[in-house]
Amino acid sequence: MRFYWRIAFASAISTLPVSLLQADESNKQLRKSEITQQGARHMIQAGASASDKWLIKSSDDNYQWANRSPDQSVVSGKPGTPLPARPEEGEKSTTYFMPASSYATQPETDPPRYVRNLSKTGIEAFKNITWLDIGFEHRTRYEFRSNDIRRTDLTLDNPFFLRSRAYLGIKEILDPLRGAVEFQDSRRYNGKFPHDDRDSNDYDLIQGYGELYFRQALGTDDRNQQRPLRLRVGRMAYEALDRRFIARNEWRNTTNTFEGFRVNLGQEVNDWEVDLWAYQPVRRLLTAFDERIENQWFYGAIGHWRKWSDIITLQPYYMGLMQDGSKTDQIDREIHSPSLRGYGKVAKTNLDYDFNLIYQLGRNGSEQHDAHAYTLETGYTFNHGWKPRISGFYGYASGDRNANDNVNNRLERFFGFARPWSADDYIIFENIKAPKIKLEFQPARDLRIDGGYSWYWLASSTDRFNNLLDGNTSATRNPGFNRDVTGQSGDFLGHNFDIRARYKLTERIDTTVGYSHFVSGDFTRNRQVAALGRSPGGSDFFYVEILISAF
Repeated sequence: MRFYWRIAFASAISTLPVSLLQADESNKQLRKSEITQQGARHMIQAGASASDKWLIKSSDDNYQWANRSPDQSVVSGKPGTPLPARPEEGEKSTTYFMPASSYATQPETDPPRYVRNLSKTGIEAFKNITWLDIGFEHRTRYEFRSNDIRRTDLTLDNPFFLRSRAYLGIKEILDPLRGAVEFQDSRRYNGKFPHDDRDSNDYDLIQGYGELYFRQALGTDDRNQQRPLRLRVGRMAYEALDRRFIARNEWRNTTNTFEGFRVNLGQEVNDWEVDLWAYQPVRRLLTAFDERIENQWFYGAIGHWRKWSDIITLQPYYMGLMQDGSKTDQIDREIHSPSLRGYGKVAKTNLDYDFNLIYQLGRNGSEQHDAHAYTLETGYTFNHGWKPRISGFYGYASGDRNANDNVNNRLERFFGFARPWSADDYIIFENIKAPKIKLEFQPARDLRIDGGYSWYWLASSTDRFNNLLDGNTSATRNPGFNRDVTGQSGDFLGHNFDIRARYKLTERIDTTVGYSHFVSGDFTRNRQVAALGRSPGGSDFFYVEILISAF
């Protein structure tokens, strides 16, 4: 049903004329001085100079500060926002939040980073309008793909992807009532293959919610930071944890969205926070208005313990997925996933780490569900002007060991992102073993470069390689040639080299250029030969991306 977003939109619009009359100047001045949630995603009040104002954006991973040192602070998620002066020695930070240093794991802010408060747009007439958030962003990406292993037609493809977003949010002036809407239009041109919901989603709503925000409902923490209570209802799109299970999927041309309820106890700057939700996922329709999937519920809870964030941040979490197969031709499913993530830095060193431990149980149709996964990463940032960071990563997700044993061992990845499992978007978080090495550095204030090498094996040689040969378009258990239940095709998928450069052309224009070369392993070559009669032995992927923000 569409009533969620209609109520949210109507509430937001109806407050505009009233809000202008009821705004209290003294309250606005007080609110300006308070820490808001928008910047909290990167807040580490450990210091940086005001010259560190440039933000390098990227569509598929962390939004990185161009001159960020290991202990740098970020107060706003927008470029051009000055950072606070470095605290005096011995001065205690006012926030417990510390971001992870691991590669491409930082969630998008809420609201998104392209959004600005109207008073901060630099337009004199709007300098006192602090209750309205606005944003507009457009992205164009050109891709060159040769022998894309996801396809059954090994050819050259040169698609253009266009994605436009607009955001309007109201806060503070009618507290506790708040709300936001976010629209998106996604198109693909010049591609050789049929449109799908990864590429195209015309004129749709990815967020439309109403919110009750109680600023001091839970008091304050021991650093005198407010611990609010937030209740949202409607359509939502956001990211959490390391984005492997809940993500907007910024690289992809379309966005994951949900309809339902979300409750937050506390905020990111607090020593603890709890995030609770119950959603129905939204089905993306290419040209019609998106609709919720009525036979699915996705629910869970995430805890954040930041009391020891100088050393470790702990995030215990639980996610569940229920699917009622009686309403459709799908199977009944009940998946439970208790997990634990932790990240931080080894005390007084430049060595960082990140781990995520996942276990899943439940039912998958007539089968028992029993799966597990983990990710491990450690990195070191050198004391050099270019801030080079070298890291090692290993990711594992179980695959189905036996197609006939009435036990499903394939990890359920819920609604997470695929990149950067592989820069070419081939690998997802299921049935995979993936060691990687990465190097990141910043040779200039507005330029960031990263690259690496990755290897990929099937965790189970008898389970599927999901994206191979259009396998991800099939709802069947064994979708064609991307699985060999005998295990005789081997388990080595291939290895991959990738490199990317991100350059901030102007304050509002970010550019990215990337290249990846994939060398096929035994499994990939054998399955291509079985399906197509030949295998090219590898593939190439090159792209150029331009991201423009209006504010």
